Amino acid sequence: MCLSVKNINKQHGRQISVAKDISFTINDGQLGALIGPSGCGKTTMLRMIAGFEKPDSGSINICGNHAFTSRTNIAPEKRHTGMVFQDYALFPHLTVYENITFGPSKNPKKEIEKLITMTGLSGNKKKYPHELSGGQQQRVALARALAPKPGLLLMDEPFSNLDVSLRETLSEEVRYILNEFGTTGLLVTHNQHEAFAMADQIGVMKDGKLLQWDTADNLYYNPASYDVARFVGEGSFINGSLNASGIVDSEMGSFTDNRLNDLNVIEPVRLFIRPEDVYINHESSYKAKLIKSHFRGPGRFHTFELPSGDPITCLDKCPKRLELNKDYGIAVCDAKVTFFN
Repeated sequence: MCLSVKNINKQHGRQISVAKDISFTINDGQLGALIGPSGCGKTTMLRMIAGFEKPDSGSINICGNHAFTSRTNIAPEKRHTGMVFQDYALFPHLTVYENITFGPSKNPKKEIEKLITMTGLSGNKKKYPHELSGGQQQRVALARALAPKPGLLLMDEPFSNLDVSLRETLSEEVRYILNEFGTTGLLVTHNQHEAFAMADQIGVMKDGKLLQWDTADNLYYNPASYDVARFVGEGSFINGSLNASGIVDSEMGSFTDNRLNDLNVIEPVRLFIRPEDVYINHESSYKAKLIKSHFRGPGRFHTFELPSGDPITCLDKCPKRLELNKDYGIAVCDAKVTFFN
């Protein structure tokens, strides 16, 4: 593995914990991502890996070398990492080529030229940063970070200053470039779609805790906690109860699953349902009132109100408008329901 983070703790002052016993690993050549709401600690975690901040305890191993332990704290410039910042941090008085080749580099000139070509900067080598677009500046920042052949590339919300279409295009290009160079990376972003499209493993953080480190598929379909389910994607929570037969009863029907074995019969059960797993069925005995509806691409996103008052969302692929404040029959694909106490 290229990056191993074990039991990292960090506290600001006496009461504010920004990292609580965080552990995860990234294998060689893979890209990991940390996502979470603002202030959850993801950028602080990145800065501790880079060496810009010191953890209170734990260990960080980069490419087989101890970057931080209780006895060791290697300086940032000796950690064999590259860094791409949110604001690019380019030298305004240097050309594109001079920015990319600034500082010590293990890459021969031929490899630098290949890097410049792959990042689409061949025609801009003699230009200065102020003559470039935001996307081009980000490409320069990426090329500069990759030029010394770092063992680990760290990226702190690198696409947040770009428009939606450009950030999607550039994120795909970055993933391709990292694959071509066999570079391991860690991305911090608040954009879930970006993380899902780029990363092999993704960590969801909240209040300094790493709630789940997993693949995008598992985060979406098998969230480990209520907080992960609520943060990743969209969905609805409705109340239920687990009976002695191992079945969860709710106002959208009864459900059973082998995952129910982990639930406590005494405590209330919350059913988490994705909007794409709710569908309109005029024959259904389960009725709900449509309270909101808006167009979303090839269909409509509906919000229904169940008899209990709980909302439940539905991604309806039919673009036909439905009448607000009217009851409709709805049903749930039971294979996709997730349960929490």
